[in-house]
Amino acid sequence: MSKSETVTCDLTVIGAGMAGMAATLFAVNRGVKTIQAGRSGESVFASGLLDLLGIHPISASKWWDNPWAGIDALVHDMPDHPYARIQKEEIKDAFTELLSFLKNSGHSYSRYTDRNVEILTALGTLKTTYCVPDTMWGAVKALAEKRDCLIVSFNGLKGFSARMIAGVLHDRWPDLRAVRIAFPGTDRLSEVYPEFMANALVTAENRQKLAEALKPHIKDAQVVGMPAILGLYRCQKVIADLEALLGVSIFEIPTMPPAITGLRLKEAFDQGLRNKRENYFPQQQVLKARQKSNGDFEIIIGNSIMEQTVVSKGVILATGRFIGGGLQADRKRIRETIFDLPVCQPEKRTQWHRENLLDKQGHPINMAGLETDEEFRPIDRDGMPVYDLLFAAGSILAHQDWKRMKCGSGLAIATAYAAVRAFVHRCRR
Repeated sequence: MSKSETVTCDLTVIGAGMAGMAATLFAVNRGVKTIQAGRSGESVFASGLLDLLGIHPISASKWWDNPWAGIDALVHDMPDHPYARIQKEEIKDAFTELLSFLKNSGHSYSRYTDRNVEILTALGTLKTTYCVPDTMWGAVKALAEKRDCLIVSFNGLKGFSARMIAGVLHDRWPDLRAVRIAFPGTDRLSEVYPEFMANALVTAENRQKLAEALKPHIKDAQVVGMPAILGLYRCQKVIADLEALLGVSIFEIPTMPPAITGLRLKEAFDQGLRNKRENYFPQQQVLKARQKSNGDFEIIIGNSIMEQTVVSKGVILATGRFIGGGLQADRKRIRETIFDLPVCQPEKRTQWHRENLLDKQGHPINMAGLETDEEFRPIDRDGMPVYDLLFAAGSILAHQDWKRMKCGSGLAIATAYAAVRAFVHRCRR
């Protein structure tokens, strides 16, 4: 392994998921010299939908039409939840800033600012969410208006069945039809993949062929729903061309992972931040991290080929939980993998899970993570910040179950915003 020269910055963001990308965005927008490092393997699992809050309490499976009212109830009932450390106006500001950035990066979203919406899934169920990519927003409107709609699936595309979607939703959406066709150029293939299909639609010729295959099936349909394969880049152009060729509105439906929607979101961040970050070390692992005698952090980043030393005043830890590698479990305990910070967790491993796998309350291990002070600085067992300028954001935080609460993106965006704000405030003292 070869070594390269040391690079310096004000802030190192460790993590390349939603929390890491959002933290980097908020930092560079405030003139902070920022370096980002981390793996983004979880991106392929992203639906592209941005949740704020869907369910609380978990045990009652209570869905909230107004996520802001849900947050009020959540904060009242769970004062240790990360949302309780952030004012609602700050959460709103964080979303506004991030959505503006994504729009400028060619990945626009739509939302109703004060309520959640329902969106179709590949299973025919309806998911409650807050922000929806513009390519999918037509589904929200078509569902609300019960418009005559044709759902299209493709031979060889696994995990997406138009017939299943139409069947599951028949009682609620009677004018929903299904068709399955061959994607252009795949007649001899037993399986096709979303990325292949998205890349193929870059050319006008393939868009024309797809439209010709669809035309005989349109009939009285006012709108057409297709899996989210309508281009990896410039999706709106692909959709606009198909709409012009077919004479109907088109919307996308999120697919099962690995998904194009996650790659689009990652690409939007990468493109938009390319000339704003001081440096970016994608798919790099943090090999070692320590605080020097002068208070700066020294972080060794590397892979099997080389390593890089980064020295920074502060760090935002946005490494995620178990899949992201921020937390790791062994036979005795759950540990944080970079600084070996104290992890809030059940006292015994036997208490990690409840007896019933499908217990409505979820499992205690889902609430494990880093406890922080009001500025999102990880604390020790005495309640004191471990380091003055070390912050944490996203799903690595304790006292939240983002999957069951349907608040993953909101949690990541809001806590990243708050962590950056706290770092800037402390540096200006």
